[in-house]
Amino acid sequence: MEERDIREKIEELQKDEKISKQIEKNKSEAEDLLKDKKKMENFLERLERKLSKIPFAGKYLSDVPVLISLVKAYIDKEYTEIPIGSIIAVISSLIYLLSPIDIIPDVVPGIGFLDDAAVIATVYALIHDDIEEYRVWRDVYKK
Repeated sequence: MEERDIREKIEELQKDEKISKQIEKNKSEAEDLLKDKKKMENFLERLERKLSKIPFAGKYLSDVPVLISLVKAYIDKEYTEIPIGSIIAVISSLIYLLSPIDIIPDVVPGIGFLDDAAVIATVYALIHDDIEEYRVWRDVYKK
């Protein structure tokens, strides 16, 4: 699949109602994870392992490590200057990324992670300013 085709497919998926529904569906699980630091840490470790196995993660899912870092800083109470709705949206998108049940199954060669990238891109677009504020904070305080 060509670079342009991948980008177009991700943009197309972002407009799909199924993406928004999946994010919404994961909100209660995200809230539960926020209440249990140990479960959250285990979840983030599994997510990092999965991310290391995704062939083109560096390009299309490059913001995921920042999102993981944000969640870790939040649960450690190092960085709490983010609305609870934004942190829940981030966790919801990460739950989708880790879930074996996707709109496009991860095992489909070449395109299996496009829906994951679309979910991350959708949440990123919704809370861009909050993520950028975290990046600034991280650059100043987490060297």
